[in-house]
Amino acid sequence: MARDTTDTQPIEGLDDLVGYLASGNKPRDAWRIGTEHEKFPFYVDGHQPVPYHGDRGIRALLEGMQRTLGWDPIVDEGNIIGLVEPTGQGAISLEPGGQFELSGAAVETIHQTCRESNAHLAQLRQIAEPLGIRFLGLGGSPKWTLADTPVMPKSRYEIMTNYMPKVGSKGLDMMYRSCTIQVNLDFSSEADMRRKMQVGLKLQPLSTALFANSPFTDGKPNGFESWRGDIWRDTDNQRAGVLPFCFAPDFGFADYVEWALDVPMYFAIRDGRYHDLTHVTFRQFMDGALRKELPDGMPTMGDWANHLSTLFPDVRLKRFLEMRGADGGPWRRICALPAFWVGLLYDDEALDAAEALTRHWTYEDVIAMRDDVPTQGLSTLLHNRSLRDVGREVLAISHRGLANRACLNREGFDETSFLSPLDEVVARGTTSAHEMVKAYNMRWGGSIEPVFQEYAY
Repeated sequence: MARDTTDTQPIEGLDDLVGYLASGNKPRDAWRIGTEHEKFPFYVDGHQPVPYHGDRGIRALLEGMQRTLGWDPIVDEGNIIGLVEPTGQGAISLEPGGQFELSGAAVETIHQTCRESNAHLAQLRQIAEPLGIRFLGLGGSPKWTLADTPVMPKSRYEIMTNYMPKVGSKGLDMMYRSCTIQVNLDFSSEADMRRKMQVGLKLQPLSTALFANSPFTDGKPNGFESWRGDIWRDTDNQRAGVLPFCFAPDFGFADYVEWALDVPMYFAIRDGRYHDLTHVTFRQFMDGALRKELPDGMPTMGDWANHLSTLFPDVRLKRFLEMRGADGGPWRRICALPAFWVGLLYDDEALDAAEALTRHWTYEDVIAMRDDVPTQGLSTLLHNRSLRDVGREVLAISHRGLANRACLNREGFDETSFLSPLDEVVARGTTSAHEMVKAYNMRWGGSIEPVFQEYAY
């Protein structure tokens, strides 16, 4: 999750809000890849979650990483809650339940993304192992109840924790018991954004199926291949899910702005303090509803940027696009997720093919897939075809896109090898979640504990 901003530039009108999104337009040679991944910290002895405080807690972990990396601390009311690379190239942050997130630098190739994630995990092990801490690569917390899960001292999360039960049944599980891998990608124009947004929304359920990796809750199988996917079906449906207006042939920045304006806010920051604004929409804020409540009473561009970061559609639009449908997973998945989307969206031939494949998929089709994927995974049907079959075709397109990019590493290999974990899923016909449940019932003898060895970083 990005660092909250305090940009104090006043908003003059709707054109400023649209212009903020449009300022993300970049020429192709400036397109970059930003990969984010989250993981669950746990104590090796006893497989318990790691609290914030204490000599072996999250704070100690962050302080150790700060000494190792030399990055600047992010502080919230006296508590270190993250780190940022001094030139803005990457950040480490905390999710509400202590999930440790790397928001990677904006890089040019998947090779660089993979090197970055491997370096991060190596640095993290160096600090964490003396503390008896390791990290779990799953999409959902497999063992700990909500009551067991620690709470991070982060102001925006306190506001969200109070608000979530009012707007959905699974928001707290999303906050405290889920992990993701996501990639942030650029666009060149409004039309290019539209194409990528539409293909991204249509293929997000397939991404959920391919990366399904959260089959356990409270220490036992939960009946899902992607429990995380099910959580997002009822977290806060005013700000999450699939946005029907994005499917329109003339969808543009202004349409997203109009939607975002009418979503309730979470907060505004004034003088370093977070103010709970869940009772107003951004449009009401702009109309003066908070003149008596906030020190200055009117929104800034920083408020707008922060508000956009609190919207949770399956593909999120900021000054780039965020692909948000995948479960967290083992280290190979950290490279596979950006490879999948870069192959589809950063090559003209591949984007044309992906667009042609999904052209007749309707909003209703996508919703039906999104509803079925959490339990059915690759067996989910679309127009009488399984997502396994669709996935085989989509992966072929992604392979072609990556091959066309011809980004070679020092050994002369292109980026297609990073799709291997997904090729294996489709070839096998079963997700990693399915394989985990099989292991639970057989090799693991009905115990959840081996997951902490086999899926740990």
